[in-house]
Amino acid sequence: MTAAAPPRALLWDVGNVIVRWNPRTLFAKIFKEPAELDWFLSHVCTMDWHGETDRGLTFADNIARLTPLYPDHAEQIAAWWDRWPEMFSGTFPETEGVMDDLAARGVPQFGLTNMSSESWPGVQAMSPVFRHFQDVVVSAEEGAIKPERRIYEIVLERTGLNPGDLLFIDDSAANIAAADAMGFHTHLFTDPAALRPMIQARGLL
Repeated sequence: MTAAAPPRALLWDVGNVIVRWNPRTLFAKIFKEPAELDWFLSHVCTMDWHGETDRGLTFADNIARLTPLYPDHAEQIAAWWDRWPEMFSGTFPETEGVMDDLAARGVPQFGLTNMSSESWPGVQAMSPVFRHFQDVVVSAEEGAIKPERRIYEIVLERTGLNPGDLLFIDDSAANIAAADAMGFHTHLFTDPAALRPMIQARGLL
């Protein structure tokens, strides 16, 4: 059996790979009781609910849909967008360093993110490394989200590359599994310190 050819380009997830994002960073300031915080994020502002903005619904419309169901939490629900920047806590310097070094070597880099088109400009402003992207597929602009097969097909159409050309890095096991099934090279991002050795082992640095 012929060994798979090594990748020649990077496909980066953004949240929790390049920038640190966690709703708890904000809502721990709003809810002083951990149990109340846990209940709010598991029953009110859930990831399934938030996913609709990743698919293209505006924050205003998504909040307007939810607020009548939980009127006692209207202020907290509104904070999801009003205080959105407070969900971020900086970047991963390990990722930024690798991206800079890949760019210096001329390795093509692309982005694939589940994100609202409303929040994407602000996220790009968080780090200069976003300038290294030749193209970025933003889920809200496509009406498809990871791990749906269609969004990976859009990446291939936009980049003109084959799955085996791309090394996809993401922090979600489900997203990685979907890319694996299509033949992408993949790496599940769990340890920032492991990123550079992995890239080096793939022959890209």
